Amino acid sequence: MPLKMNELPESERPYEKLKMYGAKMLSNSELLAIIIKTGTKEATALELASRILLLTENLEDLQYVSIDSLKHIKGIGIVKALQIKALCELANRMNKPIQKINRKIKTSSDIAKLFINELKYEKQEILKVVMLNSKNQIVRIEDIKVGTNAEIAVTPAQIIGPIVREQVPKFILIHNHPSGDSTPSQKDKEFTDRMKVCAKLLGISFLDHIVIGYGNYQSIFFREENEK
Repeated sequence: MPLKMNELPESERPYEKLKMYGAKMLSNSELLAIIIKTGTKEATALELASRILLLTENLEDLQYVSIDSLKHIKGIGIVKALQIKALCELANRMNKPIQKINRKIKTSSDIAKLFINELKYEKQEILKVVMLNSKNQIVRIEDIKVGTNAEIAVTPAQIIGPIVREQVPKFILIHNHPSGDSTPSQKDKEFTDRMKVCAKLLGISFLDHIVIGYGNYQSIFFREENEK
């Protein structure tokens, strides 16, 4: 018979650990166990959480696990399965553009942190135009193109169009590399140079172009400045 949660040392119980050390100190299984709340006669909530996480290679892919797949785990009924799906959707909404509007951008790090969790696991390249007002506050975010696994096929006109319509004075480009390597490609650099020319002709400030990898990022502008 497995130990019940209340039979574990207090320092090993998820609820107590959360109170004592904070959420960042808990493992994925421990955090999920708190959501599940209760286990069964055969398995604790922590053990059930571990079994759920075995359904996928990455935590982020838990959102794609179906309710039926969750229910196939003994001890996970419809209520627990729905709790998990609701949690995943809530996490997704935290990364939606509406949560980023009015954020003030001061550095490349500021913009990268806003999008890194949203883009780092994408299987295709996604290019976003982040439009800012004169105070460097985000006023609109637009997905311009979803590319192939390798690259985005987009023209400067497709990017400039929405910026002109929105009548914003500044913008930043950000896109991901599905390979996980945030190093800008030669095509990334060449496209950035073309965008600089277009923006200058129209009197719009092109502030940066950020490439997102797996949990990391690089600024093309910063690299160019350091390569001079």
